[in-house]
Amino acid sequence: MNEQLRRTVNMGLIAGAVTLSLGMIGIIDAFNQRFVITDLITLGQLLLFGMPLIAGFLVISRLEADAFGSRLLHGGVAGILTGVPIFVLLLITLIWETIRDSFINVKPDLIAIFTLNNENVVVGGLLLMLVFGGLGLVGVGLALLPNRFRRPLFMGLAWSVGCGIMSDILIGVLRPRLSNDALRSLFGSTGLKWVPFVVLFVVLTAVFFWWQQSGQTRYQTMRQNFTPNQQKNSRRISISLLIIFLLILPSLLGVYLSEIFNEVGRFVLMGLGLNIAIGLAGLLDLGYVTNFAVGAYIMALLTSNSDFGVAEPWTFWLAVPICVVAAMFTGFVLALPVLKMRGDYLAIATLGFGEIIRVLARSDALKPFIGGAQGILQIPAAKISGFLAQAMGVVLDPINNFLGRFELGILATNGEGEIIFGNPPQLYYLFILASLLMLFVSRRLNNSRTGRRWMAIREDEDVAAAMGINTTNAKVLAFTLSAASGGLAGAIFAAKLGSIFPTSFELLISVNVLSLIIVGGLGSIPGVIVGAFALVGIPQLLSEFAEFRLLLYGIALIVMMLVRPEGLWPSEVHRREIQGNGDDETAVPVTAKS
Repeated sequence: MNEQLRRTVNMGLIAGAVTLSLGMIGIIDAFNQRFVITDLITLGQLLLFGMPLIAGFLVISRLEADAFGSRLLHGGVAGILTGVPIFVLLLITLIWETIRDSFINVKPDLIAIFTLNNENVVVGGLLLMLVFGGLGLVGVGLALLPNRFRRPLFMGLAWSVGCGIMSDILIGVLRPRLSNDALRSLFGSTGLKWVPFVVLFVVLTAVFFWWQQSGQTRYQTMRQNFTPNQQKNSRRISISLLIIFLLILPSLLGVYLSEIFNEVGRFVLMGLGLNIAIGLAGLLDLGYVTNFAVGAYIMALLTSNSDFGVAEPWTFWLAVPICVVAAMFTGFVLALPVLKMRGDYLAIATLGFGEIIRVLARSDALKPFIGGAQGILQIPAAKISGFLAQAMGVVLDPINNFLGRFELGILATNGEGEIIFGNPPQLYYLFILASLLMLFVSRRLNNSRTGRRWMAIREDEDVAAAMGINTTNAKVLAFTLSAASGGLAGAIFAAKLGSIFPTSFELLISVNVLSLIIVGGLGSIPGVIVGAFALVGIPQLLSEFAEFRLLLYGIALIVMMLVRPEGLWPSEVHRREIQGNGDDETAVPVTAKS
């Protein structure tokens, strides 16, 4: 067997093993309940049939042969081999039916998917292999397409499939603005109907093709020809439009989607803080949940009307600075014992701090002060009252009256002249305000002398010390400032729920925040936002993801380390570190070097 054929066989069998694993875990069956194209293609089928197509595409991308027939052969073989592990499983279930007792997800619904609803298991398995072979050939065709056609095609298909998957969300957004007949013509019970799907795919592909061919070049040329005043005005207009969009977004999204955005905002807030310690200073902190817990508990103790609160409860706005300062003090204190530690040792030590806080919060020793396992209740929601609320009402009421014509709106005062951040659309503004504040601080730190000191320590602490940088002070400052964001997130979290319990401060919080930073891109502010939407927003949008959330986290991290170690939206500095020369498109990632 020559080397190229060996690669093809390996690729096909690996793709088949991955497909079989997804089926036996239960992902394919669970995703099969959601249509992408109504009554035609489900998300489970898309996942199943996408594997041989990807195998054919990857095989041809790495194939050295130039002959068209050879390429087709390798792609078809890779596609057929993708179905071999599934066919073997079908034969085993036919001969040894008790396998279902060992693998509970190998049930009739999954067998029906693998056999294409064929009653004869053997015939269905062979038919699946033939279909997989054809899809491998399709992958060959996509690989052979010029990039100027392939990229718009992929982008158009990805966006169209995304709209089909998110059809429930789109229906909720469009329902107040479209008639029921219009909605029924676009969507089925789940998914897009096939005609709207095709139209959307064609339109999006055409738009992406135009943008790639000429639109992007024209836009860049126009931007380059702007005078300094025009650039300043363009920037102001863009910022103004973004602010307007963010203000009216809750009325577009509704309660459910606003709650999802609030969760994303909470993790963006914590991610921006942890990104200071990990992304800039290179300090692997796995105990970040400590700062989050301190902020939440201080907010609860200062504002709660329960027995654990102070005699005269504070308002939310007075308590927030105390929560932030308390979290920063915690970060400062916990940084002192670990200043001499690096790498894995630092990660283990900070992990220990997180577990200590969790145990203390549940312990009987602190129960008289913070409630123990019973938590702290009766935490009031954040609100604005008095003269400030009246002044804001003078500005907000005319805006809401105008936006009401378009069934839109922003914050408004209630009948008592107060602005209460109680329900998700109202809390959205609180998270947006806090996130924008941290975005401003993080951006200034990135471009500051302090930020450059942190990056020097991240690259080589010994060299940084030799260059005159006080590494001790810099590391303490990184831990302290990163803790502020966690404390702020914890304070808002406590006011949002109205009660807190120790179970809300598990190690998984730190893992989630670290994961979104890695997936988004270390040291990248936009990467934190993208990572939060990818790992927090999407799993909450799709209920089918909930059961497999941690599994998908692990898969995402592995794929990112192998395929794009710099992250989805890396910072320019980190991208150069990973790929070498940022202008060299052939640069090899560090993970691929010997």
